[in-house]
Amino acid sequence: MSYDRLDYTEVEPIAEGMHFLREPLNCEELGVTVVEVSEGWTGKPHDHAESGEEEVYVLLEGEVTMEVDDEELSLSAGDTVRVDPDATRQLHVESDSQLVVAGAP
Repeated sequence: MSYDRLDYTEVEPIAEGMHFLREPLNCEELGVTVVEVSEGWTGKPHDHAESGEEEVYVLLEGEVTMEVDDEELSLSAGDTVRVDPDATRQLHVESDSQLVVAGAP
């Protein structure tokens, strides 16, 4: 078969509200995560310098403050941000939010 299909809501979250889809979709390079979190949630600061993976964050619903290195970005629904692999990033959720995060080397 030349494709894989699933309902992400049937994938058990690895962390609070985070549905990691790379393995369930049999992706070789691309990582895809659906993040559904409540107001007040804060992600851990991290980078992907070791793996060389850049990421794209698409905010579908809600309001989020994203820290990239030492800069704060206020995001609202529809905003999309690409982050370099070596940049430190962290999310602070201002209202119930849904994001899609995609990353690949």
